Amino acid sequence: MGTLAETGIGTRASSRYYYDRAHETMPRERLAALQLERLRATLRDAYQNVPFHRARLKAALIAPEDIRDLGDIGHLPFTVKTDLRDHYPFGMFARPRTGLARLHASSGTTGKPTVVGYTANDLRTWADLMARSFACAGARPGDLVHNAYGYGLFTGGLGAHYGAERLGAAVVPMSGGSTERQIALIADFGARVLCSTPSYALAIAEVAERQGVDLRQGPLEVGLFGAEPWSEAMRREIEARLGLKAIDIYGLSEIMGPGVACECEHQAGLHAWEDHFLFEAVDPETGAPVPEGHAGELVITTLTKEALPLLRYRTRDVTRITTAPCDCGRTHLRILRVAGRNDDMLIIRGVNVYPSQVEAVLLDAPQIAPHYQLVVERRGSLDYVTIEVEARSGVAPDAFAGIARNVAHHIKSLIGITADVVVKAPGEIPRSQGKAVRVRDLRPKAA
Repeated sequence: MGTLAETGIGTRASSRYYYDRAHETMPRERLAALQLERLRATLRDAYQNVPFHRARLKAALIAPEDIRDLGDIGHLPFTVKTDLRDHYPFGMFARPRTGLARLHASSGTTGKPTVVGYTANDLRTWADLMARSFACAGARPGDLVHNAYGYGLFTGGLGAHYGAERLGAAVVPMSGGSTERQIALIADFGARVLCSTPSYALAIAEVAERQGVDLRQGPLEVGLFGAEPWSEAMRREIEARLGLKAIDIYGLSEIMGPGVACECEHQAGLHAWEDHFLFEAVDPETGAPVPEGHAGELVITTLTKEALPLLRYRTRDVTRITTAPCDCGRTHLRILRVAGRNDDMLIIRGVNVYPSQVEAVLLDAPQIAPHYQLVVERRGSLDYVTIEVEARSGVAPDAFAGIARNVAHHIKSLIGITADVVVKAPGEIPRSQGKAVRVRDLRPKAA
C-alpha cells in the first residue's frame, strides 16, 4: 500500500514516503466530509447497540440523525474512564463477546481494569494505522524493528508488532526486560528501528555505555517512543546517546492503543489520524472548546471502531492542536506534544506542576542524569515535594550539595515551586522496563 513521492526514491530516512497516501494527504474538506459520514454511522451503531450510549443520548434529547455537521459534536455528552470501569467487563461493547477477536485490559491499579475489545476489522484498522505511523516516523518496508514494548494485556507490544509487520518490516518481539540481551540483539541483528517507552530507551543507552557498546555506531536510525509523557530535553538526550531520531507516538488503550497519532520526521507535532478519530480540545473545567493552538484537554470520538465505539472520550491529556500545514505533506491536524495528564498534575502550594515540566529543567542541568522521581508528602496541612535526582557518572559526591541548590533555584525560578532536591549517586533511582514511575505520592488517602 505504501507509495513514494516523485522525489527522493532510493533514499530511506529522508524520502517522502506514505503508507496510505490517499488518506494521509486527503484535502481537509474531503476529510471533514468523511468524518461526518463516519460520525453519523458511529452514532447509529452506538445508539442501537450500547445501552449506556443510548440512555445518555436520550437524556440529552439527541438522536443520531440530529447531527448535521461536525460542529454538532459539542451537543453530545462526554464519556470518561470511570464509565468503562462502571460497566466492567463488557457493558460498553457494541458487539457480543462471540463477535470479538481480542481483548486487552489496563492493570486496574486504581480499581477495576479498563477492558477494551476488538473485532477482526478493528484489528485490521489498528495494524493499518500503526503501519501508517511507522512510515510517518521514517520506518520503511524491509526494516528490522526491535520491539521492546511490553507484550500482553498492555496494547503497546502487540500494537507495534502487527503494525510493523503490516508495513513490511521484520520484527524482533523482545518485550521489556533483559536489557543486556536487548543490547546484544540490537547490535547483532542490526535493527534500524527501536520501539520502547522513552525512559526504557534511556535505560538501554545507559547499560550499553556501561558495557562499552556504542549503539550510535550501529544501524539504529529511528525510535518510536510513547506510553508516557516526555520532554524535548529527554528527546535530545535519547538522540545523543542512541544516535537515532526520536519520534513521539500517541495512543491510549480505550481508543485503540498506539497509533492514534504519530510525529513525522519533522518532529513538529503528532499527526492525528482524522479519518478514524475526531479530535477536540476543551477547557478541562467547563468542557467548552478552546481556540486552535490553545492548551486544552484532548477529547476523542472513534469513527470506525466496531467493538467499542466511544463518544467524546475525555483523555485527561493536556495539549494543543493545529491544522496548519506540515512540510511532510500530510493534511491531518497535529497534536503539539502532550504536556501531561490532568490526573498526573500536582498542585503544590497552589501551583499546577506536571512532571514533564520538572524533567525539562533537570535535563538542562549538565551534571544531572535523566532519572528522577518526585516524592509528595503532607506535613501538617501543606503539601511538600522532594525531587530525587541522579548525578551523572563521574560527578564527585562532594559536588552533590551544590548541584542540589542550583537545581532547586532553577525549579523555583522556572516553575514557581519551592522543592527540596536530593542528589543521589548513579544507579540509585529505580529504573523501569515499562512506563516510568515519576511520582511517589505519600500523602494519606482519603477514607
